[in-house]
Amino acid sequence: MDRNSYFSDRANGMQRSVIRELLKLTNNPEVISFAGGLPAPETFPVKYVKEAVLKVIDEEAGKALQYGATEGDPRLREKLAEIMRNDGIEEARAENVLVTTASQQGLEIMSKVFFNPGDTCIVGLPTYLGGLQAIKSYGGVPVGVELDEHGMIPEKLEEMLDKLEAEGRRPRLIYIIPDFQNPAGVTIPNARREKIVKIARERDYLIVEDTPYRQIRFEGEHQKTFQSLAPERVLSLYTFSKIMLPGFRLGWAYGPDWLIDRFVMAKQSMDLCTPPFNQAITYHMLENGALEIGLKTTIALYKNRCKVMLEELEKNLGNLPGVTWTKPEGGLFLWLTLPEGMNTQELFEKAIKENIAYVPGSAFFPKNEDHRSMRLNFSYSNEEKIVEGCRRLAKIIKENMV
Repeated sequence: MDRNSYFSDRANGMQRSVIRELLKLTNNPEVISFAGGLPAPETFPVKYVKEAVLKVIDEEAGKALQYGATEGDPRLREKLAEIMRNDGIEEARAENVLVTTASQQGLEIMSKVFFNPGDTCIVGLPTYLGGLQAIKSYGGVPVGVELDEHGMIPEKLEEMLDKLEAEGRRPRLIYIIPDFQNPAGVTIPNARREKIVKIARERDYLIVEDTPYRQIRFEGEHQKTFQSLAPERVLSLYTFSKIMLPGFRLGWAYGPDWLIDRFVMAKQSMDLCTPPFNQAITYHMLENGALEIGLKTTIALYKNRCKVMLEELEKNLGNLPGVTWTKPEGGLFLWLTLPEGMNTQELFEKAIKENIAYVPGSAFFPKNEDHRSMRLNFSYSNEEKIVEGCRRLAKIIKENMV
């Protein structure tokens, strides 16, 4: 029985998420995990959830437990537009908001709407694994543009666009994670954002701005959103998963009406609507200040955990030649790179034996071409575990230096 023959080419090309598979290995409580992108559970606004659930059940059950509009709960959409206006997107309107099942669905819809098999797409090098999966699942071909400590390099972007256009492989869009990028933790400064927008306008490209971590800034100043710089050609993806709680699977997409209209049609065949119950609860939580109050706790906690991890990396690895790491101003991740000749995929097996986990950097490259780097998460483990985890990681690296 040829089982693969029953599946579509798309299904046969699917691969399991590297991170989701790695997380199975970390179920052992002895394992200190820097692998997942998990928020700290102590930041979840449990009190606000409980209050809002009871209110919705008591006062809105008939509506909240029914099907809803694909676009989302009108009250919540207005709240989301308000959040964006407070972030400098002055013209943000509720009618341009589409409530999604977290930002991952936004990436799935993006890929469904924009890519035919073989179409290219500009991404960062490295970039978010979930974005790569979504693009590839619809036959898209992600093409990486090099990052540095300030994110995507505009000159490298132009070089790649020149190359792809000359080959007759004009990209469908430019996919960017501008704030505390996953996995590298870097942020694109305003001047560079303006250069990228100028390139997109001159060459007539769309930009997809994926910004799950923007509100978790604990150093420096907020940079302008791509949405505020070029609203006519930017689609922005947001989520509550990192800034409030992941269990509701709630996010939103925002962009020009002609883009959102296509996204609504694509979403209708996926799930009809994001759960109205979760939307109603989230609306009341926002009304009661759960997001603003919770972010203060989250930012303070992550700032300290990031500080501890950076201090421990310096203490344990700072004198090793060729070992570098990024220093994020927010978010959940940093990016550690080892000397030439080292392979973090191979080191991972040894790390698990020492009960320490990370994500090998190759997972974040379109062709798995990087083997020297790893993504480290600092949001989930407490400070004591971060200290011990960095000690274990440093021991493995030192023992395997080439």
